[in-house]
Amino acid sequence: MTVHRKKLIEVALPLDAINAASAREKSIRHGHPSTLHLWWARRPLAAARAVIFAQLVDDPSEWPELFPTEAEQDAERERLFRLIEELVKWENTTNEDVLGVARRKIRDGWRRTCETHADDPSATELFDPARPPAFHDPFAGGGALPLEAQRLGLEAHASDLNPVAVLINKAMIEIPPKFAGRPPVNPEWCSKPDEEKALSMWSGAQGLAEDVRYYGKWMRDEVQKRIGHLYPKACISTDTCRGRPDLKKYEGRELTVIAWLWARTVRSPNPAFADVEVPLVSSFWLSRKKGKEAWAEPVVEGHDWRFEVREGVPDDPEGVGRGTKSGGSGSVFLCLLSGTPVPFDHIRSEAKLGRTGSRLMAVVAEGDRERVYLDPTMEHEELARQAILEKLPETELPPKALGFRVQQYGMTRWRDLFTRRQLAALAAFSDLVTEARDQAERDAVAAGMPNDGKALRNGGRGAVAYAEAVGTYISFAVDKNANYGSTLCAWHQTRSGIVSTFGRQALPMVWDYAEANPLSTSSGNFLSGIVQASKVVECLPTAKQGIVYQEDAQQQRTSAGKVVSTDPPYYDNIGYADLSDFFYVWLRRSLASQFPDLFLSITVPKAEELVATPYRHGGKAEAERFFLAGMVQAMRRLALESHPACPVTIYYAFKQSESRGTDGGASTGWETFLQAVADVGFAITGTWPVRTEYTGNLKKTVAALASSIVLVCRKLPSGAREITRREFQDALAKELPEALRKLQTANIAPVDLAQAAIGPGMAIFTRHAAVVYPDGKPVKVREALRLINQALDEALEGDFDGDTRWAVAWFESHGFEAGEFGVAEVLAKAKNISIDGLAEAGVLESMGGQVRLLQPSELSEDWDPVENGQPTTWEKTHHLLKVYAESGEIGAAKLLDRLDPTDDAARDLAYSAYLICERKKWAGVAFGYNALVQSWPEIVRQARLKPWLAESAQLELGEDSDAD
Repeated sequence: MTVHRKKLIEVALPLDAINAASAREKSIRHGHPSTLHLWWARRPLAAARAVIFAQLVDDPSEWPELFPTEAEQDAERERLFRLIEELVKWENTTNEDVLGVARRKIRDGWRRTCETHADDPSATELFDPARPPAFHDPFAGGGALPLEAQRLGLEAHASDLNPVAVLINKAMIEIPPKFAGRPPVNPEWCSKPDEEKALSMWSGAQGLAEDVRYYGKWMRDEVQKRIGHLYPKACISTDTCRGRPDLKKYEGRELTVIAWLWARTVRSPNPAFADVEVPLVSSFWLSRKKGKEAWAEPVVEGHDWRFEVREGVPDDPEGVGRGTKSGGSGSVFLCLLSGTPVPFDHIRSEAKLGRTGSRLMAVVAEGDRERVYLDPTMEHEELARQAILEKLPETELPPKALGFRVQQYGMTRWRDLFTRRQLAALAAFSDLVTEARDQAERDAVAAGMPNDGKALRNGGRGAVAYAEAVGTYISFAVDKNANYGSTLCAWHQTRSGIVSTFGRQALPMVWDYAEANPLSTSSGNFLSGIVQASKVVECLPTAKQGIVYQEDAQQQRTSAGKVVSTDPPYYDNIGYADLSDFFYVWLRRSLASQFPDLFLSITVPKAEELVATPYRHGGKAEAERFFLAGMVQAMRRLALESHPACPVTIYYAFKQSESRGTDGGASTGWETFLQAVADVGFAITGTWPVRTEYTGNLKKTVAALASSIVLVCRKLPSGAREITRREFQDALAKELPEALRKLQTANIAPVDLAQAAIGPGMAIFTRHAAVVYPDGKPVKVREALRLINQALDEALEGDFDGDTRWAVAWFESHGFEAGEFGVAEVLAKAKNISIDGLAEAGVLESMGGQVRLLQPSELSEDWDPVENGQPTTWEKTHHLLKVYAESGEIGAAKLLDRLDPTDDAARDLAYSAYLICERKKWAGVAFGYNALVQSWPEIVRQARLKPWLAESAQLELGEDSDAD
């Protein structure tokens, strides 16, 4: 019989450190796997690494023979926390010392687990001490989870239905280990003197990374030779400098163009100007950087117009910011010549008839450590239209898709998202992938690599497979070029660079767009994608071989006997399949011969994709049924097949609009997902809020994902019995306080406590076959969540004194606002206290028939806890808040020292008060309580150390010395 020992993730986590590392990671670019190839809503490496480690390592309480006392268990748990805090740091991503400690902890725990099952012959295959269980993610997506499992020393398996995701995972966990430790094969390296080569060490996939750089640069140079004439330089002539003294220093020079900025045009709806195409510009700003302001000003001459670049601060900044839009809500474009509104219906109908165009607004060139904005020229505009196009992908865009808006403006094929020049560049680059691959194969053979003729897909490790590996990474650079080289790219007016097509997971319309120069060395150039890919390859783990499949999660059997952590698609938030076709059409052009099974169809598979897309399934209700049925089937496979020693972890992505309801319940999406997981026979043993999503400027106007909840699940044991709703409440009252104590020991922030506490609550709910009402009807998840939140409030209130209980109840009803004295008096009698006593204690004011709790800032300056006898927890907490706000952690520590550093009641009250503020949406008030709890460990530490005593002694010594 399998013995289930609780893993660390089922008891406690250092969430604060994990969240901080996850947030920081979003700003890291060099070497981060997210820069290898775009995938939407990928998990941060820090969160993935911490979650997988914590689901593999036993909680110390499960080994009483090693840690017999609660204090020893807490100490060991704290050591594991410190290891996780080191493990999640970006600097330690490739730190073998830190990773080695984590791997040893996993191996040691696994050996102990196997010893427990040594006498069970039926468990021999599952519990081999020499072979820790492999890992599997059936919704691998961007590959963060299998990558981190591999980094932690596990054999990583990844599968996904989407071929683009499969390819990303192959590039991250399958390809690098095949060629670990090998030197480059390119002629530049091979021609170096032997003595110089002997001094070089090529660890991991560094040699492969070097070849990616070499052949990528070769591709860029070849494109320069073939179509470089389409990307002219900007000649700074005497005429160019006229009226522009800022350009005098460049007179006579040719500057490399970074980007061409275009405005879409449409025929004016005004009959008097029906033969004129007028610009559709959302903003005339080119640069809003202080001291470097520039904008494009339209100059009208009769029935004609043109753009001229202006510099400095404009007379009408708001007008410049409006472009040709009317401004205000329901803003529409205006005809530049007549001021006539240009309705969107008119634009759409003209676009569908092919009667829209574009005009050059400005040219952005690379100056001496600055951007130079130049007037558009006819030569540059005409050259952009002269590209010769051959054999382009004719794949259709989906008629409708989540977040797609471009089809209604006449863009019906993927190629319609690009200019002629962009298409010519993408075709040239993608075709050169094959040529670069062939060249790399010849060079690999010449360098002495085995010429076995075996492809990557057939397990090859020789010259053919190596060349295909190089081809895979450089094809990703082509995709990056597409992402930064479409007509849906905007110009960032502050950063002065290209905003990529997928600034968010959608394809919205962009009216004034930026066309990058892929042959430059600035924003949006091809070589940056090569450099980024090579830096990622250098950092990928190579010690363990990864295995990647294309597989439907609903049907897969790859999880059998494996540890599973997965991030399934979230309902209807991201249309992965439709979005990934943007890249698939170019990857297919480059790699179809290399991976024929992945590129059989002209677009990625969509019918089986587990996303609730109404247009694909005949309506919203049908889409919801499809999603839930498919997700239940996929979860059921995991419940049946995953390794019994470890829980399954599942990421559920929240939208910003989803939150704990005022009735203590939960959002419909969260509740539904929990119900589906419970229905397949999973017992939920943990729910951890991990802030994994980026919510930057580009996402503030959309229903962006705000955070993820990691569900920790185990298969429900056979023989589980039903319990009544009353028994469920009794179990909550008995078990939740101890679970909360462990969470608080881990210093869970108040902002995360309510969500984390759902874990032990749902563990009680789902470890039974059912929870039922007296009439036998099942209690649903929504009611369970309400009862858990209610029990949480009661558990946090704990052993508070009567005055504090009154204050908490009053605070929940009124906050720091006034209320009727009569109501306050009734509540006081119920708590067996007096309003006068509270007033004397200085925590409230009572006058004019009104009662009001005093805010921390209003409390007495000369409050003395010793003179007050036995101050209430409410007094202690709010005086600590006051001192903390005024004097920081040291000031709070001095006061806590005079109270009792061993008493955590003030921290517990801060938790309770925060949860009230969260429900009431009192964000400003909540901040102080959250900050106090976050700083509590340091405040307690300082209260015990008393550093102010040493400072005081030193000060006295210094004064004596001066006196002498």
